[in-house]
Amino acid sequence: MKPLKRYWFTFEKFAERTPLSLGCGVTAHDYEDAVGLLREHVFKGKAEPTITNCVENVDIRSLDQGHVAPNIGSVVERGIWFPHGYHQR
Repeated sequence: MKPLKRYWFTFEKFAERTPLSLGCGVTAHDYEDAVGLLREHVFKGKAEPTITNCVENVDIRSLDQGHVAPNIGSVVERGIWFPHGYHQR
C-alpha cells in the first residue's frame, strides 16, 4: 500500500466567501486519490472550482495559523482534514 501524503489545495476565487476560500487539506495516497476525495466528499457532483495550486507533503506549520491550523482534523488518516464537515469514516 502506498504511504499517505498531505495535500493542500487552493482554488480560483469563489463568488461568495466559503471555508474553501482558505483552501482544502486532504490526506491521500497520491494526487489522483486526493482529487477523487475532493470530488466525492467536498463537491459531491457539483461544479468543481479550478485548482490554482496544490502543495504535496504540505508542512501544516506553513498554513494560516489564525484560521486553518486551529481547525484541522487528523492529517494522518486518509480523508479531508480542512475544512471540517467533509471527513468520511
